[in-house]
This record gives sequence, structure tokens and C-alpha cells, in this order.
Amino acid sequence: MHAGLMSEAARWNGRIFSGEWTHGAGGSQDVIEKATGNVLAQTGIAAPDDVTRAAQIAKAAQPAWAAVPIEEKSAIFRRAINLIEQHRTEMTEWIMRESGGLRAKGEGELRSSTNCLNYAAAMLTESPGILLPSNPGRLSYARRMPHGVVGIISPFNFPLILSMRAIAPALATGNAVIVKPDHQTAICGGLMIARLFEEAGLPPGVLHILPGDAPAGAAVCTDPLISMVAFTGSTAAGRKVAAACGEHLKKVSLELGGKNTLMILEDADLDLAASNAAFAAWLHQGQVCMASGRILVQRKIVPALTERLKEKARRLRVGDPMDPEVGMGPIINHRQLQQIHQIVQDTLAAGATLHAGGTHEDLFYRPTVLSGVEAGMPAFDKEIFGPVAAITPFDTDEEAIAMANQTEYGLSAGILSKSVGRAMAIGNQLQTGLVHINDQTIHSDATVPYGGRGASGNGSRIGGPANWEEFTQWQWVTIKETPLRFPY
Repeated sequence: MHAGLMSEAARWNGRIFSGEWTHGAGGSQDVIEKATGNVLAQTGIAAPDDVTRAAQIAKAAQPAWAAVPIEEKSAIFRRAINLIEQHRTEMTEWIMRESGGLRAKGEGELRSSTNCLNYAAAMLTESPGILLPSNPGRLSYARRMPHGVVGIISPFNFPLILSMRAIAPALATGNAVIVKPDHQTAICGGLMIARLFEEAGLPPGVLHILPGDAPAGAAVCTDPLISMVAFTGSTAAGRKVAAACGEHLKKVSLELGGKNTLMILEDADLDLAASNAAFAAWLHQGQVCMASGRILVQRKIVPALTERLKEKARRLRVGDPMDPEVGMGPIINHRQLQQIHQIVQDTLAAGATLHAGGTHEDLFYRPTVLSGVEAGMPAFDKEIFGPVAAITPFDTDEEAIAMANQTEYGLSAGILSKSVGRAMAIGNQLQTGLVHINDQTIHSDATVPYGGRGASGNGSRIGGPANWEEFTQWQWVTIKETPLRFPY
């Protein structure tokens, strides 16, 4: 039997990680199980001074890490993968309790994190540069160089994977890393990752986990030793991060919110369409940036699709995700729940029809189905980040395309139709970073360049070949046997 990854609570409880486990200058906070309100543990809280200290340590440790042979780096990633396999049940249950997700959601985060680590190890075998054309007698090439210290600010909804997808490639490309996970999920989004890499043999000082509030995040954006910031979170917070990084001339990668369209054409299989719509609207209580915030349905099939979604909502059990019969867990906090409820109530007041849900007990919001949602209504215009299926009818493909593009966001879109050619013609006109034909809107993979445009991000991408673009910078190098003599 293996000892639990997090079983030595005295080692990490109430602390931050900066190459060693220390107390944060911001004190500590309770880690709350979202479904029950029970205290699970404590984490330390980092203050700006902790960020400054971590940046200094990371800056000093980074050159030696970049110089570690690729076989040794790769072995660290492989050991981390093995540790996930050994502690899969324990890690899954931490995700369930801390984030309020179902077991399948926790297991999915572990699979995706494993993929990220595998891909990071594979990056070490790829070419880090290109040979450039040049005149005889001169060698000219460009190589990928690490930024130095990369700051990562990650959110609460999928805490493990949304931290790991940046940590793994940033480390693989030779950077030291400072992570500020959301304080609501600081264990799964940070401390558990620190334990993973600590056990895997990552050298001290290369990875820092600093849970904290806005002041710690602001310090990550302004510290002169941190050269790049990868931020995942709300569009409102992303604008502040972008402004701060721009002022300090840092590279910034933004993965923000979304108001994503699932478009269902009249020839779609209704049972499959309802299954896709329910998944994309209600997965993890709708707390997904890629959730189908708009379900555009060709008018002829609106009644039949609405009835199917209504029945699915009626059957879906809401409660503690540790109960295997439960299909949907709690919202992350009361403030978010009230925002969801206000959008639903305001949309009903504007003329939409409620078919299911629209109620809650404590943090448990019922899966909700609205029809007759029109442009200008809150459920059409705003990112809900809650379990609401908002159905909007359309008549023509041109009308649907115009409605799908009627948003400042540009993350994901899905189109369901038996005519792949028709769906592709529509998809070619959608202003989104991701388009899925005959699939719903929620997809991510370690091997793809993932990201949005507009209010969904700054056009940057993370994953697959985009990792080289994000986590390194070009350096041009020329070599001659002897210098030229110049006429000066």
C-alpha cells in the first residue's frame, strides 16, 4: 500500500509551497467541502511579499533547471504520472470535495492532467528551433528560449487541470513556475500539484504554489522577475491582468469566459441533440467556460427538444457528489449562485418561459430549462456560469449565424446536423476559437491549440504546438568562422 499523497497533513496543512513548506504572510484559511460546509483542511495564504520572495528563488533556480538533461526532466514527468496512478482515488475525492464536482469530473481532470504531463515529456524530444537561410560562411538559426519565470493564475472550476495544463509545458520548456491558484480550490489547484512534483523529484525552487486573493495575483502581474503570466478566469479579471502585465511589458496569455453557441438544425437526431445540450449546459453545474450558454434550435423542433430537456432536468438528482446517485453538485459559493438566479429571474421577467428548475436549496441549483430566450435578455447576452439551458429559436442558417456571432465572446461552438457539409459551411462563419461539428461545445485536449478570441481571450493558445509559442521566446543566433572587416 502506498501512503497517501496528502496524508502527511502536518507537512502542508496551513502552508504555502516555495521550494519548501512555509507559512504565508497572509495567514491561513479553511478549506471548505462545498456540498456539506465541512472544513477539510487549511491552506496558507500568500501576500505580495511571498510573491516577491518566490520570484527571487525561482529566478535563481531557473538556469540550473533549464540545464538539466532532457532524460532527467522527462523522468520527473513520468514519475509524476506514476504518482497520479498510485493516488488516483485520493486525488479524485479531493477534487470532488473541494470543487463540488462529480466523480467522473474528478477522474476526467486526472486523465487530462496525465495527458498534459505525457505531452510535456514528449516536448523534450522535439526540435527547439529552426535553421534559417543565410549566405555562405555564416550559420543562422533561431532557437526557443525559456522566459525565465512564468506566473500562472488558475481558477476554481477545474482546478487541477487548469493549473497543470500551464505548469507542465512551462516546466518542460525550461521555465521556473509560480502558481497562484484560486483560494477556493487551493489544494487541488496547487498544493496537491506541489506534493506531486515534490515526490517526483523536481528540484527545489523551480515550482512555487502561492494560494491567495487579489493582492497576490496583482503581485504576480507586476513583479519584475516574472516574465510571463498565463491567466485563466473571468473576462473582468482578465482585463485587469492584461492591463497590469501590459504596463510592465510582460507577455500575457488570457483564457477567459465564453457565451458559447450549440446550434441544433432541424435534421438533427432529437435524442442525441438533447443529450448533447444537457451535457453542455449542466456539466459541473454549468461552471465551465465552454458551456453551451446559448442553445439555438431551428424553430420546427423547439417544442420536441424542450420537452426532452425538461424530462432530463426532472430526472437529474442534485446533491452531494460523494453520493453515486447524484448527477449534479453544488455551485462554488453563494455569490455565484445569486448571480445565476438573478439572470434566470430577469430573463423570465423579460418574457422567457421556465420549463424546469429555476430554484435552489443552499448551494444546490436545480438544472434549469428556459425557452423563448431572445437577444437582449440576460440569459442570451451574459455568461451565466450556472446550470441553465437557454433555448432560442431560429428559422434560417443565416439568422443562426448572426445570433451566434452576436456576442463579444469567441470561445467555442457546436453544430448538430445530419448534413456535415451544411454544418461545416455554418462553422466556417462563426467567430470562435473552437468549432465542433456534430458535437457539443465542451472539449479540451493536451495536444490541441486551445483558446478563444475577443472577450474570451487575447488570441493566445495553450496546448499542443501552441505551448512552444506561449512558454518560450525566440532567440536569433548567427555564427561565423571569423569576423568581417567593416569600413569604419
